[in-house]
Order: sequence, then structure tokens, then C-alpha cells
Amino acid sequence: MDNNTPLTDIFTSDLVKRALDFAVKAHATQKRKYTNEPYVTHPIIVAGLVASVGGSKYMVAAALLHDVVEDCGVTQATLFAEFGQEVANLVYWLTDYSIGHPGNRIARKAMDREHIAKAPADAQTIKLADLIDNTPSITKYDPDFAKVYMAEKRALLEGMHYGDPSLYLNAKNLVDTYFQLNP
Repeated sequence: MDNNTPLTDIFTSDLVKRALDFAVKAHATQKRKYTNEPYVTHPIIVAGLVASVGGSKYMVAAALLHDVVEDCGVTQATLFAEFGQEVANLVYWLTDYSIGHPGNRIARKAMDREHIAKAPADAQTIKLADLIDNTPSITKYDPDFAKVYMAEKRALLEGMHYGDPSLYLNAKNLVDTYFQLNP
């Protein structure tokens, strides 16, 4: 991570501007499941969290694009062509590995945990920011699914040792607090 670059420089970089434009177009008609707000607000918040801990322009761009393969049918090849190897590789690590694999949710989530546990620190940092932004709406609006989701996130955090320490603590506190309030 590049802790010497001011936030304003990150968000005015050509790469990040292009990633934001791409994300806005890719997620154009999608809405957040529980709040019905434009879906793109989620990757923008994730990118802001990543930037706030000194994430590089590549990390911020990947944060903006982290759901386009899973949710919008964008290919890794397109990301590579548009944004280069560094951004495409980060999105690869952030994309659920289990997509298209047979098996139940437990088996697929185990595959995804193994995948992100092998990811570089920059990808794990983005994943932590993703978890931090997703958790409040899931726990507030879908308490039944939250039980499953939060157990999955607790297990996910057990294998994430390389991401930003402050985001890790924030994510861990969200998970721990949930289980303290919902034993």
C-alpha cells in the first residue's frame, strides 16, 4: 500500500476515474438488496475505505470493480485490457472462486475462504472493506440470513492475515459484536 499518496490524488488519478466510470456503467440498473439504493454506492464506499488506509490507485480501482465479474458478466480479460494486470489480478482474488462450481453453499464458501486466504495483502484489504460495508445492512434488514452470513465471515476472517490491520480489527469487531448480541 502507498501510504504517502493523498486521498485527493488517488481519486483524481486517471485509472480510478476510469474504474469509477466503468463500475457506474456496469452496475447501472442494479439496486442494493435491502436499501434499494444504486448498487454502485457499495463499491464506492469500499473504495473509500481502501483509500482511507493508504490503498494505492490500483487497490482503489479494484475496489470499485470488485463485483463486476460476479454480478455484471464482465470478464477478467476485459479488466486486464481496460485496467492492466495489477487491477485485474486484484479483482481475480476478490471474485468468488466457487462461481460455477457444483456443491452446496457450505462447500462453495469453503472454496472461497481458501482462495482469499491465499490472496495478497492488497486483495485482503479490499475484501475486509467489502465485509465492513456489507455487514450493517445484512444484519439490520435480514436477521435470518445474518446468522449464516456472520458465521461465514467469522470463518473468513480466520484465514485473512495479510490485509490492513485497522480494517481487520474493524471487521473483527463487527463480527464479534454481532455474536455478543446474538449468541
